[in-house]
Amino acid sequence: MIRVLLADDQALVRAGFRSILEGEDGIEVVGEAADGGEAARLARRLRPDVVLMDIRMPGTDGLAATREIVASTEARVLILTTFDLDEYVYGALRAGASGFLVKDSEPAELIHALRVVARGDALIAPAITRRLIAEFAARATHPDPGPRLSALTEREREVMALVAAGLSNTEIAARLVLSPATAKTHVSRIMTKAQVRDRSQLVILAYESGLTVPGWLADA
Repeated sequence: MIRVLLADDQALVRAGFRSILEGEDGIEVVGEAADGGEAARLARRLRPDVVLMDIRMPGTDGLAATREIVASTEARVLILTTFDLDEYVYGALRAGASGFLVKDSEPAELIHALRVVARGDALIAPAITRRLIAEFAARATHPDPGPRLSALTEREREVMALVAAGLSNTEIAARLVLSPATAKTHVSRIMTKAQVRDRSQLVILAYESGLTVPGWLADA
């Protein structure tokens, strides 16, 4: 059972999400919060698996709440965003959010995103990815590989770059002529060596360390 906490300052929006989620097998809405502060408090008390978090809320916003929730609980945060919030998206990713979903997504996309994040993977809506990667690149003006990447093998660096390019384990396996299980093992080992929580954090590290740059895969 995936336990979900809803955080949005609009009661009608929360009611809509609850209606969608409660009709799904294996998903339970355990609470609702109208601002980030309440979301953080409820996350500590209710211990949800996933917090569905709006970013722009009065008082404590979703960015600050995400940082607090990730630091104090095992819950994963799925951010609701819009196309013009790149700065917020980048900040939330740095704060530890595991996924991003556009607010006008279809119900099936919401369900899929919750299941992906709940099982420990990361999800970024495709419509957000290109602008988000450009933001990473703009900020990584002084790339620094750091000690975390020095422990990686050449193959692991190659796999990490493909993760940063947005490829799934299955797509990585096909490109490198590996089995999907082997690709998954590589990704798990990389995250352990790099000391990151999930694939989203791995993407940040890849760009900020200079391991990869936007557009390299199209030219490869």
